Amino acid sequence: MNSLKIPYPPEVLWALQKEPEEFEEEARLLLALKLYETGKLSTGLAAKLAGVPREAFLFLLGRHGLSPYGEKPEELERDLENAQRARRPQ
Repeated sequence: MNSLKIPYPPEVLWALQKEPEEFEEEARLLLALKLYETGKLSTGLAAKLAGVPREAFLFLLGRHGLSPYGEKPEELERDLENAQRARRPQ
């Protein structure tokens, strides 16, 4: 699996009043939410990026004011295509 390392100053933890693990988990989730919101990832791939089951990610979408169902049929079709591509062996 690939990884992404983002350095951040300790003041970020102080400002957010979070432990490093808690901040890093939240940052992963927020990245996944934004990539889903902009149509870059399907719910399944965004859930994997966030490190949560897809069902939990669908719930988290609602908590962040996002819909798990695209606004347009084309968005649902793109989600399906992304999911089918992700299932194919590489």
